[in-house]
Amino acid sequence: MIWLSLVSFVVAFLVAAVIIRWLGKRVVKYEEAKPQRFHVGEVPRLGGIALLAGVLVSWVLGMVLTRYFGDPGAVRLYPWASWWILALIPAALGGIGEDMTQRLTVRYRLILTVLSGALAAGCMGLTVSRFGISFLDTWVAHAPWIGIAVVILAIAGLPHAFNIIDGYNGLAGTVAVIVCLALAHVALQVGDRSIAALVLCLAAATGGFLLWNYPRGMLFAGDGGAYIWGVVIALASISLVQRNLDVSPWFPVLLLIYPIWETLFSIYRKLARGDSPGMADALHFHQLIYRRIVAGVFDDDDSRRMLMRNNRVSPYLWAFTMLTVVPAVLFWNKTWILMCFCGLFVVSYVLAYVAIVRFKVPSWLKRGRS
Repeated sequence: MIWLSLVSFVVAFLVAAVIIRWLGKRVVKYEEAKPQRFHVGEVPRLGGIALLAGVLVSWVLGMVLTRYFGDPGAVRLYPWASWWILALIPAALGGIGEDMTQRLTVRYRLILTVLSGALAAGCMGLTVSRFGISFLDTWVAHAPWIGIAVVILAIAGLPHAFNIIDGYNGLAGTVAVIVCLALAHVALQVGDRSIAALVLCLAAATGGFLLWNYPRGMLFAGDGGAYIWGVVIALASISLVQRNLDVSPWFPVLLLIYPIWETLFSIYRKLARGDSPGMADALHFHQLIYRRIVAGVFDDDDSRRMLMRNNRVSPYLWAFTMLTVVPAVLFWNKTWILMCFCGLFVVSYVLAYVAIVRFKVPSWLKRGRS
């Protein structure tokens, strides 16, 4: 498991270096006018290629070792990981295609992530058979299609949720690493080393990418990277709950409540304004922190000022994420406690969002202006 993670890290790091050195200037430039742009100059958004390379090489190597040399450490990746690769490819290629061409609309990318979900449900037999609430469990037992629909919705939606929070250097990547480590911890707690190995490979690949992404901002994950994080983490979350009855179905919900609620809240506020949910804007939680909490820094050129201010946003959201990850890991088999923490997060998020919008931010959260 450790060796596979090391391979994933090295491959992702080296591929990212190649992208920065030779491929970055050969793709379509990111438009200056886009509202989610918070950097100066041209930075390649092809980090998804590095992540995909790291994950695929390590997973395939794991399957080869399992197939021909037995199951060292009871990892057992063959042939199970091949279905994960099959489910991952449509969404990953859709995101990378958008990063390279800037022409693949949200509709087509959504279709590809739905295809990934359908492949996972059809080829892997993934379903959600329990919700931890008696009447819902009875309901889904009489209508199995509900569980399949939830799987497709989760695998189709989580990649876009990660794409929404992927706005600043190190933000979405570090959240993905934290979530992967939490999933691996609980998987090892219940003896599911296969899932632990798969998500640790993703965490390691993300680590290789982050060395170029934070704090220097030399490479962005792009849609491809966000989609890879979303699909793999969704597959791991659903599989962990399906394969291990001790794990509460609300464990992955609390673990991922930040990107999930950010997405749902964004849809709500856009619809409330009469806008399309697919329209990009600059009113996400991390963008408000950038504008109203993280002040301007130092006297320097515009490019460096924006980079340094960009880098100061992510730690706020890392801490915010840990407020849900820690209780999720501590109470991974306690459904009602997990549900209460989910509700507490939603209330806290809305109160914090409203406070920032109304400029009612505690002084200790603000950084002094130069």
